[in-house]
This record gives sequence, structure tokens and C-alpha cells, in this order.
Amino acid sequence: MWSLRTADDRLARAHAQRLGVAEVLGRILAGRSVPLDLGERFLNPSLREDMPDPSSLADMDRAVGRVVRTVEAGKPVGIFGDYDVDGAASTALLGRYLTGLGLRVLTHIPDRMTEGYGPNIAALRALAAEGADVIVTVDCGTAATNVLAEAAGDGLDVVVLDHHETPDAPPPTAGHVNPKQAADRSGLDHLAAVGVTFFFVVALNRALRDRGFFSGERQEPDLRDMLDLVALGTVCDVVPLVGINRAFVLRGQE
Repeated sequence: MWSLRTADDRLARAHAQRLGVAEVLGRILAGRSVPLDLGERFLNPSLREDMPDPSSLADMDRAVGRVVRTVEAGKPVGIFGDYDVDGAASTALLGRYLTGLGLRVLTHIPDRMTEGYGPNIAALRALAAEGADVIVTVDCGTAATNVLAEAAGDGLDVVVLDHHETPDAPPPTAGHVNPKQAADRSGLDHLAAVGVTFFFVVALNRALRDRGFFSGERQEPDLRDMLDLVALGTVCDVVPLVGINRAFVLRGQE
């Protein structure tokens, strides 16, 4: 059975006339409460116009600063991901970027049946034992307060990139980037974890560029080549297709 949203008839007709599209598309826009002046942008989103400054996410600059030190030192980075598509896409995205910089990347995706969801101290210690100078959790970590406290006690630096609901007390980290944490005012709580990870990569790339990392023969990566992963994780995690998410999905298909 179809469950149709009610739509303002006048707004629907106005959308159709202004955009030169079928009235049914105008009704869809009206049913989604898209303002008349934003109809064109809704149908044709742009990364350049819709992408906010990554530093608008709380704790982004601190998280980037910690990973910059590891990149400049040429040391390995550990990535602790998740076993769903969003987590796997986030892991692949960050791993692809760091590998492209010439770094050794150590990844761990937990076994759903034996390890469960989120970081565990045994896996974090194993990544550190393999040489990880810093560990980045993607699509998990926000709720792992006790595990991350234990890791901090071991002297492990962990950066969390996540999008899940946050506890009252944030986890002890070297950087916690999550648009749903209380301190965040970015308005980006509709992002999937892979979207948060892409924002982090953009901010990290910018910081490295500003510090002259890409001088000489070292090539700066084209981040647009990674949008296929961002689109995949965004769609599969069934987050709202609004704002920057629409640009991610559209441009990730190109």
C-alpha cells in the first residue's frame, strides 16, 4: 500500500513551473517541504556549495592534529572499524587515503559473533603491538568509555570518528569527532560514519597541505576519487538524504 505525504498544491505547481519538471516531481518536492528557492539545489546538489567547513565539527582540529604528527613521522596508523557496510566503507576510505600518503595502515574489523560491536582492549593492544602510533576508530567508539579509558591507561592514543548517540560523559580520546555529541554545533547529525570520515580526511588533507607536506614529488590525493565509498556507506546506513548527503550520493556515482 502506498502511504503518500500531503503536499501543498500551490507549492507543488510552483516547483514544477520554476524547474520545468513534471508536476509529480513538484509534488514530491513539496511533500518533502523543500522551499521554492531551494528546489534546484535539492535536485542538483554541489559539493562545493553544500560542503561545510570540516572544522565546524567539534574536536575535529584536535583529532586532525594528532594524526598529522603520525603522518609527518611516517609511522603506522591503526584503524578499528565495524562490520557493517558503513563501517567497512569508512575503514576503506581512511585506509586508502593514508596508504596513498605512503603510510603503513593496520586494520581490524571485529568478528560480530566473538568480539561484538565496538573496540575491545585486546584488539587495540594488538594494533599497538604491531606498531600503530595512533589508532582511529570509525563507526564505533563513542560508547566504549571503559575500553578507551583502559587504552589511555596503556598510553595508547585513540581518535574516534563516529555518528552514534553519545553518553553523557565523552570517552577519553586524542580526538572525538561525532556530530551527535553534546558539544557539537555543526548541524551535521544526519551524516553516516563514512561522511564523518570523509570530513576528517578533508580536514587532514588541508592541514598537511598547509604544512607543506605535498611539496616536492609527493602528490596530493584527489579526494573526489573516494566519493564512491562515501556514497556506498551513506546509502547502506539509510541516513536521511538531505544536505551534504545528497551531494555525496550524487557525486559518488560519477
